[in-house]
Amino acid sequence: MPHEIGLITMLAAAFGFAIVFGLIAARIGLPPLVGYLIAGVLIGPHTPGFVANADLAAQLAEIGVMLLMFGVGLHLSIDDLLAVRKIALPGAVVQIAAATVMGAGVAHFWGWNLGAGIVFGLALSVASTVVLLKALEARGLVDSMNGRIAVGWLVVEDLVMVLALVLLPPLAGLLGGEGATPSGGELALTLGKTLGMVAVFIVLMLVVGKRVFPWVLWQVARTGSRELFTLCVIAAALGIAFGAAALFGVSFALGAFFAGMVLRESELSHRAAEESLPLRDAFAVLFFVSVGMLFDPMMLVEQPLRVLAVVGIIVIGKSLAALAIVIAFRYPLNTAFTVSASLAQIGEFSFILAGLGVALKLLPVEGQNLILAGAVISIALNPLVFSLIEPLQERIRARSKLARDLERREDPLAQLPMSTDQSLLTGHVLVVGYGRVGRRIGAALREKNIPVVVAEQNRETVEQLRGDGIPAVSGDAADPAVLIQAHVARARLLVIAAPDSTRARKMIETARMLNPDIEIVARTHSDEEAGLLKGDKPDRVFIDEQELAIAMADHVVGRCASGHKKTGH
Repeated sequence: MPHEIGLITMLAAAFGFAIVFGLIAARIGLPPLVGYLIAGVLIGPHTPGFVANADLAAQLAEIGVMLLMFGVGLHLSIDDLLAVRKIALPGAVVQIAAATVMGAGVAHFWGWNLGAGIVFGLALSVASTVVLLKALEARGLVDSMNGRIAVGWLVVEDLVMVLALVLLPPLAGLLGGEGATPSGGELALTLGKTLGMVAVFIVLMLVVGKRVFPWVLWQVARTGSRELFTLCVIAAALGIAFGAAALFGVSFALGAFFAGMVLRESELSHRAAEESLPLRDAFAVLFFVSVGMLFDPMMLVEQPLRVLAVVGIIVIGKSLAALAIVIAFRYPLNTAFTVSASLAQIGEFSFILAGLGVALKLLPVEGQNLILAGAVISIALNPLVFSLIEPLQERIRARSKLARDLERREDPLAQLPMSTDQSLLTGHVLVVGYGRVGRRIGAALREKNIPVVVAEQNRETVEQLRGDGIPAVSGDAADPAVLIQAHVARARLLVIAAPDSTRARKMIETARMLNPDIEIVARTHSDEEAGLLKGDKPDRVFIDEQELAIAMADHVVGRCASGHKKTGH
């Protein structure tokens, strides 16, 4: 086969096999990504028949990672990221440490040295960007508080892995691999240089990039050319990601993420996200196919117990560590389960770490193969882990008083302060969720001097609201105890501003039971979710796009009518 068409052959095979096995997976009730993984195994070098170019697939998959992180940056503001720093920063660091200890423990049991154990444990500690985002997008959770915590956690993990990749080569000799052992001064200099470069990149992006790139996007949009606009968006995503890696030593994914965050400052950010979506989806498929190509199915036959141990650390050990950390920070079970399920897999950074470990003679090749096996299996199991969140949450809350107490244990934010003006707790409006929508509703109500009580999962938001004199409770309002603390029994109206139909249905059920006369208003993203909610009989359901269309239509009709009168017709 001519070398010149190697890329075309690889793309044709990857997309062809992916659509066939993705469709089969969907038809039998499995997520399509399981089919994509199987497609990769079949066209990989470890199975007979056609073998695609794995190097090309890996590079194209890297583009998918960059575009996906760019898309996340377009949806997340700096404020969103800073709002979850108090849990994402310590949570990610402690979880990485716990997973590394578990990985190093089994490696020691297998007779590996300390260096191999550390690299192995680090590789098992970091979640895949692509898998996490796909899982959150499939459930409409990217813009939710739980989604923001998970993404913030992932950003911290990526930063830690950037440091690990820089520090492993100089430390290789000390850990039992190849290379000279550096002095303390040399090590401190390497660490300082890395931290300095990352800090310079972030400052440049947040100070200069926030002004330059939105302006460039606007200039391109003024030409009226759709292809130029799309080209500008893709060039910004890939160009900044490459520049971040080449000049500052930051990972491609992290560079693309900050590119999206600075472009979010543009009024055209929603259009940029929409224009880049097809490419993001296509390259995400290539990511899963490329992961499948790395997997050797014979590992399941040759080392079944070791593979099982690796999967256990990733799916169970790491998840339990994240669950305990989130609960320790007094977040509700819903948040704890969502974050732990999001992190119950590994991916691209794990492969990079494993490859570097083998190159430095720190990690045996067997360790790299076990990491690949753990990645494929944990990615395939991740949708199942997410599907267990609701039943597990209900079962634990119903049967464990300890779990209920842990969520509210001596937590001053879980109940209204004793100093709260009691006149504000009768005939008030209870707003659940204080994001962009809830914040605007609350501001409008306060302008009219209508009493408001807020139920919100973000503890920092609750602290800020209380500082502003607004009654607020922290917790998951799907838990009846949270609505009770927010005095739903005496409220005249419940506004569910968080677009999560599953949790909203539980809130409606609780509110109707405690206050049959309460008026309930909810919002959703789609007609399907609205149909589910209407079965619980809220008084009004607002569908985001539909309400926008109605408001725009009213405005246009009103303008046309006024223009009609002015012309005397």
